[in-house]
Amino acid sequence: MLTITQALVDQIVAHARQDHPDEACGVVAGPAGSGRPERFIPMLNAARSPTFYEFDSGDLLKLYRDMDDRDEEPVIIYHSHTATEAYPSRTDISYANEPDAHYVLVSTADTDDAGPFQFRSYRIVEGEVTEEEVTVVDAY
Repeated sequence: MLTITQALVDQIVAHARQDHPDEACGVVAGPAGSGRPERFIPMLNAARSPTFYEFDSGDLLKLYRDMDDRDEEPVIIYHSHTATEAYPSRTDISYANEPDAHYVLVSTADTDDAGPFQFRSYRIVEGEVTEEEVTVVDAY
């Protein structure tokens, strides 16, 4: 289960809407070993594509060095889908290399008449996708 603050949900959704029609991507870091998402880190989609996202390798290296310096880890890795539901694509699954991370997808396409976006979380381990419950709280 992913427990996340409403403020972080709002930041992730705002980033997805801002970068639309391209996919948005980023990380929410938290204290190592805590599983608690705290620090919102929007990243640039180096692919600048409406159907694909890619972290810039230099930016990613800087991010991991910064998290290491702060004793943090990527608790959430997020990106948006602009025309499809919030479910990992085959490419998303193949790039999922953080087995302890929550993979959050936001769809900015209204695919289910549930409103202007979907916000869903998954665990992706060795190619196996498992959707998990998302609990939104005011504070930890």
